[in-house]
Amino acid sequence: MAFGSFSEGGTPQPMGEINTTPLVDVMLVLLVIFIITIPAMHQAVPIDLPQVSSQKVEDKPVVIQLALDADGRYFLDGAPAHRADFEAHFAATAARNPELHLRADRGTRYENVADILAAAQKAGINRIAFVTESKK
Repeated sequence: MAFGSFSEGGTPQPMGEINTTPLVDVMLVLLVIFIITIPAMHQAVPIDLPQVSSQKVEDKPVVIQLALDADGRYFLDGAPAHRADFEAHFAATAARNPELHLRADRGTRYENVADILAAAQKAGINRIAFVTESKK
């Protein structure tokens, strides 16, 4: 039998208690390990850092609004434009890291949208957002 008593005589009775001594030993060892390692993990070096006062610079990003309707017409910042117009505008503003907000009509051909994305990438514009409307 797996649980037996240590008495020599009589009927063997199963032990009804759990021996908690090994559990207490393990917990004490873990406690000592944590007490020793926690201060060692704090490796702060005292440094006297300079203190300055500054104001937050609010750089508003340059936003290029480009819309494309189902007929393939381009609208740059709300005004009708040709493909050469917005390519020149992309090249002129690319140094200021602009955001391109692209609005495309539901019936727009994918080829036209891909053409705009290629022109933006060629000019160095990396931040492009597709503007949509939420469902009603």
